[in-house]
Amino acid sequence: MEKTLWGLRDQEGGWVGAAVANTNGTHDLGPLQVNSWWVPRIAQLVRRPPDHVRHWLRNDPCFNAEVARWIFLSGLAATGNYWRAVGVYHSPTDWRQRDYAKSVAARLRGRFGNLVFSPGASPAIMSTRGE
Repeated sequence: MEKTLWGLRDQEGGWVGAAVANTNGTHDLGPLQVNSWWVPRIAQLVRRPPDHVRHWLRNDPCFNAEVARWIFLSGLAATGNYWRAVGVYHSPTDWRQRDYAKSVAARLRGRFGNLVFSPGASPAIMSTRGE
């Protein structure tokens, strides 16, 4: 899980205090660029006001990483596929998921070397049907 978070963080390129505006009116927050779309859901889960959650996502790297972990694991539970879950972290759109998963894989290789993956675990095998 730790390596996955490093791959996501390297791909997202965020920083403590980040609030990057998106064209759809949402913002990507903190080091792992958690989309502000998640704020109401996370606020409900942690039973805190949304403005607190938004502040923590921007300014608390541990909280930001824990939420990113939860989003990824939720995607994994929903899809049953590691690379689909990586893609779901980024977008609900299939082609964006595939492109994102390939980019994260490249980041993981760059940080940890080619042995980071077991044979056959490349995101290139991810089909459009999520198999």
